[in-house]
Amino acid sequence: MSPKVLKGGIVAYQLPELLPTIIVFQYNPDEVTRSLQPRGAASGGRGDANRVNGPPEETLSFAIEIDAADQLERPGENGAALDNGLHPAIAALEGLTYPPLALVAANEVLAIAGSAFVMAEQAPLALLVWGPRRVLPVQVQSLSIKEEAFDQQLNPIRARVDLSLKVLTYRDLDITNPGYWVYMASFTQKEVMGALNTFQDATEIRSLLPI
Repeated sequence: MSPKVLKGGIVAYQLPELLPTIIVFQYNPDEVTRSLQPRGAASGGRGDANRVNGPPEETLSFAIEIDAADQLERPGENGAALDNGLHPAIAALEGLTYPPLALVAANEVLAIAGSAFVMAEQAPLALLVWGPRRVLPVQVQSLSIKEEAFDQQLNPIRARVDLSLKVLTYRDLDITNPGYWVYMASFTQKEVMGALNTFQDATEIRSLLPI
């Protein structure tokens, strides 16, 4: 018996609503590319070589595959897939980049009425869940969807989605935003994991240090 593999996913909150949209990856990505760009000190003067201006800018890129074949094999249990193919899954992913329709409609009414007050339109707060030790607030930088197969009604039934996500840090989020505390928890987890790291030949390496 092979061990059960956890599924990754994205949990999105349209604050102040507390009921999330949960997007579970049907198949976990085979690989995740992480890019970290340190933020150097603004002055760049002598003695500032090791100074940083906050945490690095981190981007995660990966591809996910979604396929309606499993649902279509059991049409009695999956009527939504039979009628809509992958449209619901694709719409949920695209929704990570859109403001809520209700707010857009309200702002349109205010604009038509000549109101000077228009509420800010914000995309959902998205949390990437990639195992128990990596839960991160993220912002979608790019989303590319390649629909590869269709049913008789031209509903997509197989697709590949390429995602690029920017990690939001304590520099990006207000302290009242739940994502701030999610990031700080991840930051703490990183410190703990770093402390657990050991080198097999640490004693030999220390002997070579001039300090």
